[in-house]
Amino acid sequence: MTPRVRRRRRDAATAAVSLAVTAVCCGAVASGRVGGTELAVFRFVNGWPDAWQAPLYGFQLLGVLGMPLLVAVPAAVLRRWRLVLALAALVPVKLLVEHGVLKALVQRERPGTTIPGAVLRDVPSAGLSFPSGHAVVAFGVVVLLAPYLRRRWQAVVLALAVLNGVARVYLGGHAPLDVVGGAAAGVTIGALLQLVVGVPDTAGARSGSARGDRVQGCPEPVPGLRGHRLQLRLPGDPHHHRRLQRGHQRPAVRE
Repeated sequence: MTPRVRRRRRDAATAAVSLAVTAVCCGAVASGRVGGTELAVFRFVNGWPDAWQAPLYGFQLLGVLGMPLLVAVPAAVLRRWRLVLALAALVPVKLLVEHGVLKALVQRERPGTTIPGAVLRDVPSAGLSFPSGHAVVAFGVVVLLAPYLRRRWQAVVLALAVLNGVARVYLGGHAPLDVVGGAAAGVTIGALLQLVVGVPDTAGARSGSARGDRVQGCPEPVPGLRGHRLQLRLPGDPHHHRRLQRGHQRPAVRE
């Protein structure tokens, strides 16, 4: 049986809100400078001990361009073809939005150029910084995976995406608003892709299954016993005959 597919209003609402957040971030960084609050957050995270470089470098790999295609492999094994299509589409759409739209609108250099004393850990010191492409990919994947995961696993993949953004700031590749703007752009892309390809109608499947269970579990009416309640007992129940006799006793008719 082909699973039902639906297009949710919440995805449209999510895309609208995240698009607004992306626009706000664009306006905040349009001057190319790093503001006081953003600078304080950057220095706090970027100044963490060097011993954390190895694990955080691993978390940043969750946002590389090939990650959606890697995630699409188990999705294909499980025959989640709409998810496979959305993950594959995430790559070219991300490139179009990042380079064709956002970097064309906002030219802000990386922390190695805009923030004196920034600690750079295997990241370039120059080049356009807004938005974080790693954050676009990581949060886009989170949105696409969410309908297929239980709540606990949704929390896990969201935490991994957040750690990816933190890692980019720690390594010195991006300022905090670069990551926030990239995450919002990724959520926007993911929500719009879900509107295009659709998501499994799990609620409809559960309600249909429940209705089927009720129909299958409903006993057939027995002629002549209308209004009587049947009680089923195992053959070994010692009180079976007594209950059965009481249930079928009729009041004596007085002459």
